[in-house]
Amino acid sequence: MTKTILITGASGGLGAEMARQFAALGHDLALCARRTDRLERLRSDLLADHPGRRVEVRALDVNDDDQVFEVFRGFRDDLGRIDRVVVNAGLGKGAPIGTGGFAANRQTAMTNFVAALAQCEAAMEIFRAQDAGHLVMVSSMSAVRGMPKAMTTYAATKAGVAHLAEGLRAELHGTPIRVTVLYPGYIASEMNDGVAAAENKLMVSTEKGVRAMVAAIEKERESAFVPTLPWAPLSVLLKHAPLPLFKRLI
Repeated sequence: MTKTILITGASGGLGAEMARQFAALGHDLALCARRTDRLERLRSDLLADHPGRRVEVRALDVNDDDQVFEVFRGFRDDLGRIDRVVVNAGLGKGAPIGTGGFAANRQTAMTNFVAALAQCEAAMEIFRAQDAGHLVMVSSMSAVRGMPKAMTTYAATKAGVAHLAEGLRAELHGTPIRVTVLYPGYIASEMNDGVAAAENKLMVSTEKGVRAMVAAIEKERESAFVPTLPWAPLSVLLKHAPLPLFKRLI
């Protein structure tokens, strides 16, 4: 069944690859991001590969609250309805707290949590009016437990958005509105181009990682660590390991 899927942060990385894979599955797309030149190229590629699909694009800075609502409502008006919203836009900046990196940490907190809240508000406004929809929150493996150093703020925001989605799921249980939280591990993307070599051992390609994400989304899983191996078992270890072992693991 064809769905209309809105993806934020769709101009590159995981968002662009999700668009490619959803189009291949026969879905129509509403794609938004700041880099409209990339969005237009992606739209052209998708329509060339899948001429039967509908792909709409709009500029969006997720930190502009008013624009978030305007763009989501505009897509809804253009396409008639929005069946699924993937809250994907995010930022990976950060510095150890107390080391002079407040500006970077604040920017990450505002983009990854406050802007995600605005996206949830705009999506849920549409879904409540439709009495149907599927909200997908892209969290992170770092949400499993507080992370040290430059990851501290990022991990906290990803835990925050996961709880935001889980709270909605509890409220909406038994209704036609579904909520999925994804916890990706190391998936190659623009955000993690500079990860350490040790972390690269667990890195999978963008295509493979997003395939696991899309499979979980299509099944409307409540939550999923993706790819399942090694991240589902590692999530248990990371959450419950004694602190000395945890510090060695990360």
